[in-house]
Order: sequence, then structure tokens, then C-alpha cells
Amino acid sequence: MTGRYSGTHGLRILAITNQKGGVGKTTTAINLGTALAAVGENVLIIDLDPQGNASTGVGIAPEARHVTSYDVMTGQASLSAARLLTAVPGLSIVSANADLVGLESELMDDGAKPYRLRDAVTALIADQRARAGEQPFTYILIDCPPSLNLLTLNALVAANAVLVPLQCEFFALEGISQLKDSIDQIRSTLNPGLEIQGVVLTMHDARTAFSREVAENVREFFGPKVYDTMIPRNIKVAEAPSHGKPILLYDYECAGSQAYIRLATEIIERERQYKAA
Repeated sequence: MTGRYSGTHGLRILAITNQKGGVGKTTTAINLGTALAAVGENVLIIDLDPQGNASTGVGIAPEARHVTSYDVMTGQASLSAARLLTAVPGLSIVSANADLVGLESELMDDGAKPYRLRDAVTALIADQRARAGEQPFTYILIDCPPSLNLLTLNALVAANAVLVPLQCEFFALEGISQLKDSIDQIRSTLNPGLEIQGVVLTMHDARTAFSREVAENVREFFGPKVYDTMIPRNIKVAEAPSHGKPILLYDYECAGSQAYIRLATEIIERERQYKAA
């Protein structure tokens, strides 16, 4: 499953994507990354969303984003050069800003444009191997923009698998068929190993019959791909980004924090099962 990146037996690259906005995509990237780091993984988040919310959510101020994912995508910098440490041990980020908005037009004539991020990841792996004593990344999480554009295409070409956050709302499955079609198309042309790693239900309210009904519908549609862990609708999770903190740093004891710890544990266990199969 990691065959495209030679010598990376422990590395998994997950693109976190849903073309709908407001489904908890960036929140999942931030807090899943933090939870994976909390249980001993070495995690890199790559912020590919021009809004840069994942960068803000881990405390990287706009004025601190000197080298960003835009520089990586245009070949002006490596992922190693763009990497910033966060307040969470074991969690780094490549930040983003609005420069990414113009990327598609800048790379219009580049025949290799879908492979920009994949090539950057390959270079990062080689760079880490060359540095004696540096702990290699075990997870790279790519926070995609809420659209199926060139940035998302790069993420899907670079990734081993896709993690899809779905909000427990009436239109939860809207557009999912299009996303699945896109994944199938990329699998058949640009990235044969790409798969849906899992679907995580966000903003779940166990008190309402409606939330339970949506969860049942999603499980019918995706089957065992849906994680058992559901991220609850939680005021602390909503507040944390405005303080520039992942939820585990903002309020470790709250229901949202504990859900992300369970999700991280479930993802790691699912990875073990995949590797053993």
C-alpha cells in the first residue's frame, strides 16, 4: 500500500477531503493529527486550502507563514524547508495562505502538474532518510480545499488513501457520488493504489433521531468504511480554532477530545489490519 514511496513501510498519507464545505474537514485534519501525535505517531499536516484554516487552528499566525505549500507546489521550496513545528510534540505543519488561489492558472501549461505534491513527498522521504537520527513521519494528513480542483487532485495523486468527513445533516451524501467517481477515475489513471480509507461522521448529536438516521444512511451507503467513532457536536471543538489550539490542547477532557483520541486509535488499528491482510 506504500509501494509508490520506496522504503516507507511505516508511512501513510491520507487526503482529508469532501467537496462540501462546513463538514468538519479542517477540524478533523487538525484534531486527528494532534490525536495521532498524542498516541506516539510522528505527523505532518499539509495545508492545501487557500483559506489556511488548518494553519490557524494549530497556532501558525499569517505573518509566520514565510514558506508555504504554495512555494512547495511551485517548486520554490521543499516540504522540509516549509515544515513548521507546532505546540504539539510530534506534530508539524506545512502552512497555507491565499497565494494558492492562483496556482491552477500558473501551472496551466505544466504537463506534470498532477504530480507536484507526490514528487515533493518523495523528496521529503529521501531527505528524512539522509538525516541520521531524524524520526521519519508515520502519517501525512493533507487538508484539501472544499472543491475538486488541481490542489485536491494533487492530494489524491500523492495519497495512499482518502478520509472523508461527513456532517450528520440532511444533505450529508450530496456530492459523494461525484467524489467517489473522481477517486475511481484517479485510481484508473494517476494513482492505482488510491482507496477510501474511511468515513468519519462529524457534528453528531446522539440526542436527536435525525442524527441517528443520517448515521444509519451513511453506514448503508459506505458499509464497513464508516468508523465506529463519531465526532460529537461539541462547543469546545467549535471554540478551539479561534484560540489557535487543537481541541486536545484546548480542553483535553471534553467529549470532542476523547472522540478524536478514539478515532486515532481506530485508524491505527484499521491500518494494522490492512497491512496484515
